[in-house]
Amino acid sequence: MSNRIFQSVIVQLKEATDRVLGVIDAEGNIVSCSETVMLGEKWQEAALKVGSSFDSMVTFEGKTYKAMVGSSNYYEYAVFVSGEDELAASLCCMAYVALNDAKVFYEEKHDRGTFVKNIIMDNILPGDIYIRAKELHFSTDAPRAVFLVRQVGHGDVAAVDVLQGMFPDKLQDFVLSVNETDIAVVKQIGPTTTSEDLQKIAQSMEDVLKTELFIKTVIGIGTVSGHLRELADAYKEAQTAIDVGKVFDTEKSIINYENLGIGRLIYQLPTTLCEIFLSEVFKKNPLDSLDQETLFTINKFFENSLNVSETSRKLFVHRNTLVYRLEKIKKLTGLDLRQFDHAIIFKVALMVRKYLASREPHNAP
Repeated sequence: MSNRIFQSVIVQLKEATDRVLGVIDAEGNIVSCSETVMLGEKWQEAALKVGSSFDSMVTFEGKTYKAMVGSSNYYEYAVFVSGEDELAASLCCMAYVALNDAKVFYEEKHDRGTFVKNIIMDNILPGDIYIRAKELHFSTDAPRAVFLVRQVGHGDVAAVDVLQGMFPDKLQDFVLSVNETDIAVVKQIGPTTTSEDLQKIAQSMEDVLKTELFIKTVIGIGTVSGHLRELADAYKEAQTAIDVGKVFDTEKSIINYENLGIGRLIYQLPTTLCEIFLSEVFKKNPLDSLDQETLFTINKFFENSLNVSETSRKLFVHRNTLVYRLEKIKKLTGLDLRQFDHAIIFKVALMVRKYLASREPHNAP
């Protein structure tokens, strides 16, 4: 339990009375008090007195106490107010209600956050998920989206606070620090939420972090999980989205796992199999034999859906010039990019080469 939570409530209550009020722990240490000079004092006898009768209000040495009982029915803290009169008793009851509510809210939020983090990190057994969810009154089958926000270059600890401010429902949405650069955001969503909606949420996170903290980020989005036990898979998918995007979609800062396409399959292939594939496809000449201008022409041709006229217009060249270049590529590689099947093979080959380049030691993260 954070003593800051108690102190925040005490400061507000102090404005309503001139009585001294505060909180002691089970050992008698004053952990919060309207008179800050008293913080750290130890009232061991008072703690013992309260502990011996924690189910009722206690008066001792000019103060009134009321125990705060934990979920396991044991005494954790006690509220105290100076005085043993009826006013002291009334103030103690009111302070107890405010402080106990703050304590319950804090612990529920903290426990829920820890619970969700344990799920996405695979630190909890599947069977225990149901038990813990029931204890925390946590909905198991609500749809949830997992975003992985990775800070590029350097991590700023303030990023967690900024993101928490974007998701005020602390009982349904969770902003979890994973390491120095990674932050997981688990958000409960509606049944009609679309991929476009998730993209907008991710975009808003990117914009806020860039505007407020000048942080550059890459955000991965996992598939929507329909059950708590699926959160771990959704988190891994968000990680994969970032890793695959780093290879095949370097210009994108937001990558949805559902949109990875063939890149996801290539990323899972052994490098030896990829090398065999390239050697079999380019028997006449290796892919590296093509110059940059030719590769640029090929990429433009793919971008324009194999449309010769549209590609020549975008390249500012005559249609016959483009046809000549395509014939040259066919002669060098044996693949006619105007044929759909050949174009697919060539496109996959380009992606495979990019993947192999990312796996080289000097490119490893």
